[in-house]
Amino acid sequence: MSTFFTNARLIDPDAGTDATGAVLVDKGVIQDVVASGNPDPKAQVVDCGGKCLAPGIVDIGVKVCEPGERHKESYRSAGAAAAAGGVTTMVTRPDTLPATDNPEALEFVARRANAAAPVNVLPMAALTKGREGREMTEIGFLMDAGAIAFTDCDHVVQDAKVFGRALSYARSLGALVIGHVQEPVLSAGAAATSGKFASLRGLPAVSPVAERMGLERDIAMIGMTGARYHVDQITTAQALEPLRRAREDGLDITAGTSIHHLTLNELDVADYRTFFKVKPPLRSEEDRMAVVQALGEGLIDTLSSMHTPQDEESKRLPFEEAASGAVGLETLLPAALRLVHSGDLDLPTLFRALSLNPAKRLGLSCGRMAKGAPADLILFDPDVPFVLDRWALNSKSKNTPFDGQRMQGKVLATYVAGRAVYEKTDA
Repeated sequence: MSTFFTNARLIDPDAGTDATGAVLVDKGVIQDVVASGNPDPKAQVVDCGGKCLAPGIVDIGVKVCEPGERHKESYRSAGAAAAAGGVTTMVTRPDTLPATDNPEALEFVARRANAAAPVNVLPMAALTKGREGREMTEIGFLMDAGAIAFTDCDHVVQDAKVFGRALSYARSLGALVIGHVQEPVLSAGAAATSGKFASLRGLPAVSPVAERMGLERDIAMIGMTGARYHVDQITTAQALEPLRRAREDGLDITAGTSIHHLTLNELDVADYRTFFKVKPPLRSEEDRMAVVQALGEGLIDTLSSMHTPQDEESKRLPFEEAASGAVGLETLLPAALRLVHSGDLDLPTLFRALSLNPAKRLGLSCGRMAKGAPADLILFDPDVPFVLDRWALNSKSKNTPFDGQRMQGKVLATYVAGRAVYEKTDA
């Protein structure tokens, strides 16, 4: 049966509009977007009650800890968290144990994801074997097995010759390479960004220039090879100028940032709160605002959760020794809505970064509110207030920096191919 979503506030990131309308869905596809009226009298009607209906979030860089660390996160728990957070497509990282660097590992991911996760799961594969930076993976075979992109995550390939060969091979196959732009020697052991705060707290720190150095190196390699390249996280003002220059020079480069770097700063660490320890470390308020502005103007393309589950044992340690990372599948949207409520972004711009741009970069047809697009949709109330309780999250790990914080905006329902995979039941 077809479904007609009526009385909705439609968020269209492609057209840049936020207006009242209705959507007809049939066979998992958007059949029509209209101002009013039901083009199919036989359709099941869903009254959206004036709430927002937007394309589902495409989240690049989700860590699901299968295989190797299933106690931290499984495809079942990550899928439930994604559905509750309005994420209809998870693009998963290959930093598993062992690394996802061969077709057999990708087949395991596909089998587990299809069996356990109610949302779309698209795996990335490692760029080098074991993510060790010594020998590139079989990129062609991995693409045939379903790899949507290639990355060594936070293991930067230090050998420029190996990196160049991998980029050249990826270029010949049209593969997308995703990089973590931090100069690895400067960044080693860092727990904070250098400055007065890190000095007062006695934390080992890294200068923001490490990000610019890493980006400058990769830009040179992209210019040499012509590869398709995406930066996983831009977090400092210093990295914006070389990114802008690379764009103006016509290189095929896009960039993302994470929700934690967009909404938190180094002072949130306060008295060594390890749930705020992420990689790269939280930056200054000036850096945060520069990144918000770059996202708004389109220099930074995508916004993701960088969902990184860590168990209690790895977080309840001295700050320097604690594991980096935070969960974010369920907090991505309400945290991002802080920027809407503050007036820094409007909803179409936000969903351009959450849905449209990541889908376009990965060559997906979702992320749009248009006829013919997959009916991956989220219905949400951007204004409802709540206090976040980390124990209510669906993720196995509860390491969120937003625990106990007042937030605004909740997902009411999530649809994948027109089928409801999550519906809010609590008051």
